[in-house]
Order: sequence, then C-alpha cells, then structure tokens
Amino acid sequence: MSVLVVSGTGTEIGKTVVTSAIAAAALAAGRSVAVLKPAQTGVGPQEPGDAAEAVRLAGPAVTATELARYPEPLAPDTAARRAGLPTLSPARIAEAARELSLTHDLVLVEGAGGLLVRFDEAGHTLADAARLLDAPVLVVAAAGLGTLNSTTLTAEALRTRGLTGLGVVVGSWPAEPDLAARCNLADLPRSSGLPLLGAVPEGSGGLAPEEFRGSAPGWLSPALSGTWSAESFLAAWPA
Repeated sequence: MSVLVVSGTGTEIGKTVVTSAIAAAALAAGRSVAVLKPAQTGVGPQEPGDAAEAVRLAGPAVTATELARYPEPLAPDTAARRAGLPTLSPARIAEAARELSLTHDLVLVEGAGGLLVRFDEAGHTLADAARLLDAPVLVVAAAGLGTLNSTTLTAEALRTRGLTGLGVVVGSWPAEPDLAARCNLADLPRSSGLPLLGAVPEGSGGLAPEEFRGSAPGWLSPALSGTWSAESFLAAWPA
C-alpha cells in the first residue's frame, strides 16, 4: 500500500489527527511519508492548514502538500465558486498522489468532509480520485450515537463504486464513553462490513508533538503500522 485515502463520515470527526497518527506510526516503522491535502477550506492565506498540522504532530520528516486553498469553510466546489477560484479535478489529485508515491513509501490523501463531498462543478468527489489511484480508503468515524448509519452508508458508497474500504478508525474516543459508544465498537464492523483498525483518544491533537508521536502506534492496528488490538480494546470497554 503506497497510497491511502483518508475519508470520513463527516466533518470535525478527527480526520487530520488520524492522518497525523498514521504518519507518525509509519515514520516510527521506518517508512517515508507524504501527506496530501487536495483542498483546504476555511483557512486564510497565511494560516497553517491540515497538512501543516500533520507535520507539526507527526514530525518534520513528513512531506506536506496542498493543492488548493479556499477561504470559506464550505465544500470545496462551493468554496471555489464563491471565491472565484479554480476547482480541483480527480485527475489532478491522482496525479499529485502518484508523483509523491515515487519518492515516499506512504502517501496519505486526506479528504475534505465526507467521501462524497463535491470537488468540482461536475460533481466529482474523493471517491473518484481513489478510483483513479486504485487506492484503499480508510474511514474515520465518530464514536457515539448515529455513527453506525453514517459509517455503513460510507462503506456502502465505497462498495457501490468498486472501491476498497481498508477499515474504520474512531477519530475521537471519549475518555468516558457512554453506552452507545461502547456498543458501537462491536457493532461498527458488523454494520459496515469493515474492520475496526484503531481508536484515537479525544484530545490527542492537543498533545505535545513528542508525546503524540510516541503514543500514535498504540492507537492504530498493525495494518496501519501500529500495535493496537481491536480484541483487547473491546475487552477494555465492554458494553
């Protein structure tokens, strides 16, 4: 796996922190890593975006690339139209990811919002870029009530498009999970058909970078260069 697309079931669910954790775990395993953020929205010209945050958390060895930036916090297509700026095509995203893969062991392509958020006027989405790349898609999901539906819908959208869903990572696992969150640990794989590949503790993005890098492998399964075990995690949080 040289390119991994990181999508989610919505916005503000921890995609950037999960992407950073995967980058940190891969670096710790001796792999070179690039993070590609095709469309950054809601950030000003001089402000650090999600790709820069991945570098801050995972370390300066990460190569960060951003293809387009739009000032308003909207879907890329809408934000581009309102700003009078060019949109991004799936071909451009795939081209950039392939180029990075020539010099990096792992390229993480972090989407904007969910899988089917529009990138351009023709309605192309992150799913179209993943198809061009023939890359697996990791789904970042919320922990609590409602996540079974949104995660299962995302997994269904992947299968409908002939895409490979690598698995699910809970983007922000609560310090004190309620009953719904605990039940969802076992129910997410059954409902979505995708394996559970990790759970990142809430607030992890606020850790000091050194602590983040040292902890990241423990949040992710071996499929993501980590040491996390779904079986052990479920046993620690029984429903």
